[in-house]
Amino acid sequence: MKTSIIGYPRIGELRELKFASEKYFRGEIGAEDLEKTAKAIRSRNLELQVKAGLDFIPSNDFSFYDGVLDTAFLLGAVPERYTALGLSELDTYFAAARGYQGEKGDVKALAMKKWYNTNYHYMVPEIDDSTELKLVGTKPFELFSEALAEGVRTKPVIIGAYTFLKLARYTGKRTAEDFIDAAAGAYIDLLKKLAQLGAEWVQFDEPSLVKDLTDEDISLFVSLYKKILTDKHGVKVIAQTYFGDVRDCYKELCSLDFDGIGLDFIDGKKSLELVKANDFPKGKVLFAGVVNGKNIWRNNYRLTADIINELKNNADDIVLNTSCSLLHVPCTLSNETKLPESVRKHFAYAEEKLSELAELRKIFEADDPASTEGFKRNAELHSGRRTERNAAVQTKVASLTEKDFVRLPAFAERERIQKERFKLPLFPTTTIGSFPQTAEVKANRSAFRKGELSEAEYERFTEQKIAECIALQEEIGLDVLVHGEFERNDMVEYFGECLDGFIFTEKAWVQSYGTRCVKPPVIWGDISRAKPMTVRWSSYAQSLTDKPVKGMLTGPVTILNWSFPREDISLKESAFQIALAIREEVLDLEANGIKIIQVDEAALREKLPLRKSDWREDYLDWAIPAFRYVHSGVRPETQIHTHMCYSEFADIIRDIDAMDADVITFEASRSDLTILDVLKENNFRTEVGPGVYDIHSPRVPSREEIKTALSRMLGRIEKNKLWVNPDCGLKTRGIEETVPSLKNLVGAAKEVRNENS
Repeated sequence: MKTSIIGYPRIGELRELKFASEKYFRGEIGAEDLEKTAKAIRSRNLELQVKAGLDFIPSNDFSFYDGVLDTAFLLGAVPERYTALGLSELDTYFAAARGYQGEKGDVKALAMKKWYNTNYHYMVPEIDDSTELKLVGTKPFELFSEALAEGVRTKPVIIGAYTFLKLARYTGKRTAEDFIDAAAGAYIDLLKKLAQLGAEWVQFDEPSLVKDLTDEDISLFVSLYKKILTDKHGVKVIAQTYFGDVRDCYKELCSLDFDGIGLDFIDGKKSLELVKANDFPKGKVLFAGVVNGKNIWRNNYRLTADIINELKNNADDIVLNTSCSLLHVPCTLSNETKLPESVRKHFAYAEEKLSELAELRKIFEADDPASTEGFKRNAELHSGRRTERNAAVQTKVASLTEKDFVRLPAFAERERIQKERFKLPLFPTTTIGSFPQTAEVKANRSAFRKGELSEAEYERFTEQKIAECIALQEEIGLDVLVHGEFERNDMVEYFGECLDGFIFTEKAWVQSYGTRCVKPPVIWGDISRAKPMTVRWSSYAQSLTDKPVKGMLTGPVTILNWSFPREDISLKESAFQIALAIREEVLDLEANGIKIIQVDEAALREKLPLRKSDWREDYLDWAIPAFRYVHSGVRPETQIHTHMCYSEFADIIRDIDAMDADVITFEASRSDLTILDVLKENNFRTEVGPGVYDIHSPRVPSREEIKTALSRMLGRIEKNKLWVNPDCGLKTRGIEETVPSLKNLVGAAKEVRNENS
């Protein structure tokens, strides 16, 4: 039995790509040095996979920013506003990814959205009526040849034609169907070129096949691949799916001339059922996704064996595969020097998952797999409970009733009370929460962690930064302030460190987008709050000003979704446990004089099932109540805010309204404010702050640009319900970008306020 993976992390074991890229952006190194770092990462990844005995080693899974963006450049789907800048190919690529503001022009970045139900973000391809899809890029060929020169014949990995066309945004009259011939031609040319270079297998990633498909979707998929697979030039082609099952198109997928089909048996609820009910076509290879690519727990070999044994009754040729790319887990446990062995033994990062695949292969090659030492060790690991449960927390969750999720009085009455209390002007201005995390701030936090600063010294420094932040916001003229979050390393990790039931890592970095990496905490046991987490800093900030300062918290669903969750209890139970803890913090903030409390649910949509039939019972029926429980006990005059970003909200907008917050801020600038129509069509009740500029780009928006955005908003949102804010927190930006941007934001709001008073 052979082994394969769909893709491997590309940031480097110690985030080498992130740091090299940021140096390149600052002009400290050139393109040659950046590429040198990238090649070293690719070489290291190749070495690890060869050492693990992997049979199907991917290439072209590396990217400087995003694989979908790579595919857009490969196919020539690059808007003219970027190519017209006259930059190098690499800088044109980064302009599309990050925006550009300089002597050659001023352009915003492409839109950015969540990658299906993960915390990774992809760049949305933009296709207009003049776009000519054709093979123009060389990256897959260069990386295949690079690996071949090291003696490894890889399987190039490319975003499939169907998924690419479904993810794209069409700005003209033409639709995906109008690009079938051009896209098919480009992929045919791709196969031809790879065949000439010596490729034996090519993997086309088609995760969009696991979503709800219409007849038109299936027709688009079939039409594309009937053309693409007409002449494969001797290359064997894998259709690789992940994040779910292909129940809507299994028969069509199997009927096409693919040589291999990759199915997800972790997130694919019906994958095994589909194979058993329909058989797997003779002569094709089943790439069985049985090693979880999204979580860090060791594989349970007994459960994997159960799946494989059932598949053997219906498939002749099975390859052990990951359920998705290992992009979504950290690189290696070898850098985790502080985790006790009692914890480490339960974890498998990307490198360890390679070892699991190798061990599984040996086990399945044995006459009696259950008698092998590897199987026995694994069975012992998974026997019994890792930690003791918290009976008090379990009892509280079990005793929750419907009335616990309802806040009184109703929204309209609260809105009237809050208008009288705060007396804010039209179009109140605020930020989402964090302010720039300068090198000085990070160094101070690091020194405190290492014991180089006393607690008193650390707190004095943090108070100083908060005071400077409050003074800066008052100088700029913002109406509702924040304390800046200088004590926080990450909006989830910080709270995890303050709660019982979490475990933390040193180097378990995972790419979120571009150079942004996160280190998700691990939910190890039942969650509870031992003491207040934010009251100290929020109260201090409020003491410095007469303007309201928001208490800043992360919501239970986002904490859950941005952590590595347990697999021994349901997501619902974990969410409610976290909600209990955050509710306690909300009530403490209120009791300490904080009048506005923001509970961020940036990742609300992240684990929303990809199929609508699973939305309610599997997610929304507990995710929305978890948020409601957090704030249902506050007084009517306390204003509750929340924030969401980089997701598609249109189809759950009524559920978002039902969260019963008083104010919701949305990311909107990168999606061209398309959410405005959705808000109007659904008579959105909650006050809203669609982001007026993109904080993930280094460019500074002009006052006129923000005024234009506000004018568009006023065409769809009542003026007494509109807030003005950036589209996300500011911690990744520099002060030199933040201050002029916020001054332009406040200036634009004042001008529009005067025009509408």
